[in-house]
Amino acid sequence: MDIDALTSAEALVGDLNEKLTAPGERECLPCYLVRMTTEFGCDNRLRWSEHWRDHNAPRATALSERLMDRGGFCDCEVLLNVYPEYLLEDDEDPVPCSGVSRKGSTKPCRPVRPRGRRSGWE
Repeated sequence: MDIDALTSAEALVGDLNEKLTAPGERECLPCYLVRMTTEFGCDNRLRWSEHWRDHNAPRATALSERLMDRGGFCDCEVLLNVYPEYLLEDDEDPVPCSGVSRKGSTKPCRPVRPRGRRSGWE
């Protein structure tokens, strides 16, 4: 096997992985979790939550503990128990994230949804 080709293929896969899973610069945690769990599922860990924190709010070192204190022991439980208003109906498309107020913030956005949708949304 050609080592250069293997190294190039691994680099390509790594770059593609980062592009597919990178959180947007101002994307809030629940919007990111909806996007990642819809696309890649939940592996019963805080995989995506911690990935988001590492990229968007690295100083939020207690984020995982705060999520677990509220019943979010994995990414899907974070959506179910911490941010249930972000869950999508079966036929519903995700709404673009309106972004966090400032870089490093863990406070979620409030995306505007079409009228007549899930209560609790603006």
